[in-house]
Amino acid sequence: MAEWGDDVPRDFLRVRLLPGETTRDKPGWIQIAPLLDNAVIAAPAPAPAPAPEAAGEGDPVTFGPDSQISALPQTPAASLYPVVVGENGYSSATYHGPYTGTPTTTGAVNAPATLAASIPALPPNPTATYYNTEGKPINPMPAPYTPAGGLGTNGTLPRYMVESDFDFESIALGLYQEWIELDLFHDGLARFTNEQFIAAGLGDEARSLIEFMANQETGHATLLTNMLGERAPKQCVYNYPYLTVREWLDFNQRVTRFGESGVWGFINHLDSREVGQLLSQSIATESRQQQIFRQLSGLPPMNVWFENGWPQSWAWTMLAPYISYCPENTTRLAWQNFPTLRFLNNANINRYSPNDTAQDGSETVGNRIADPSVSNLTSGSCLNLNTTGYSCGPVVAHNKSEPLSFPGRKVLLQWHTPGTAVGPNNSYVTSTSAKNPPKFVAWSQQLNLTYSPLTNTGNNTGYTYQPEEFVYGDDGIINGTMAVLLTDEDLFVTPFNVSLLNPHVVALGLYQAG
Repeated sequence: MAEWGDDVPRDFLRVRLLPGETTRDKPGWIQIAPLLDNAVIAAPAPAPAPAPEAAGEGDPVTFGPDSQISALPQTPAASLYPVVVGENGYSSATYHGPYTGTPTTTGAVNAPATLAASIPALPPNPTATYYNTEGKPINPMPAPYTPAGGLGTNGTLPRYMVESDFDFESIALGLYQEWIELDLFHDGLARFTNEQFIAAGLGDEARSLIEFMANQETGHATLLTNMLGERAPKQCVYNYPYLTVREWLDFNQRVTRFGESGVWGFINHLDSREVGQLLSQSIATESRQQQIFRQLSGLPPMNVWFENGWPQSWAWTMLAPYISYCPENTTRLAWQNFPTLRFLNNANINRYSPNDTAQDGSETVGNRIADPSVSNLTSGSCLNLNTTGYSCGPVVAHNKSEPLSFPGRKVLLQWHTPGTAVGPNNSYVTSTSAKNPPKFVAWSQQLNLTYSPLTNTGNNTGYTYQPEEFVYGDDGIINGTMAVLLTDEDLFVTPFNVSLLNPHVVALGLYQAG
């Protein structure tokens, strides 16, 4: 059992090691001090800011029928970045832009051999037969107040290290995620001026909270680094899509969504229960971050009864496009990168009438999978409204008179072909193992994966209608920030075996349903 002791430095965690294992610095201790040589730690919070501005005189007081407005394609933020970044006492990495070199290697990392093309679906485990009809323990207790069963409950000393290739690749993916969040949260604080934050409704206290969340990532990155060992991935350089504070907040809530769901999908498959224990304690923080960024974006903080878990390849597909390049010899990952699925009419979260969102994809800042909604609207913005049901400024909670999406909504789709270079140093390549063209749209949310038929319209475009299904009672499945996929088969999967769908995935997208 890990423990603090009076004789142990505060930056060390005491863990007894098995024979033949090695430690850092002193037998019996594993260092957990930050190993973040190139991490950026924000400065203390700036001086108090003026009060937020009131709504403008031109803001609507009544709301008529929806209407379409024109929109301009947005320039990626990276091209506008200065060489040195620093505002209000905060600082960020000096470059956030695309990779311009030539990759020296391509593709996911491979093992010495691959035993099969896919994992077959099998019948239930024959030993999974326990059922309690008495409502009390039915087997002898190994000790007082200790019901029989459980894993890691026999008194064996915990070992907080990965125990398999599956563990290593999963935690390495998690570390890639923690590194980008560490950089991302700090970057917006340093990128935008005090006036820009005030215009978005955020004062010093909100920024101080975001700074604290950024600093949480130092602990998360340190924890995962130590559970991996010497080949843990290092922090990289990133390429972000946002131009405004609103777009940064929106991007943050999307990044933390796939960061959280990507862990829920694999945590209970880990061979090391000890690693899973510590990882769950960090991902619980991630879920709070996602909720807070939703609130700061003017979205409902909670609109589902259950959070959704995703396979590692889904999370890696969403993360990789935002990594520009990594240090030489950075550990590579084994997970697949799927082609991107875009939602051309995905509701713009910055509109008081989301149904007015343009139908051509121009209200997303770019073509990457988790790019945020355009915020610099010429009309129809909900930011400075004080009208219940239509405002979207930062607040504890909003109720939407017009939802971002609804059952029966026609969703316009466009997807990329395989073979796109993505990820660190453009060294990964998108691919699909599907044997046939896409036929279904798979909606992954809460405890469910629900299909709707895909209507192809040619040239990697098509549409579907958002289905109406329920988890329990009146809890609609489709809500929040969620994964949506194109598949060639409507395979039945459940939360614990959803990765069986991967060989049938044609493209993957991040849908803003609510």
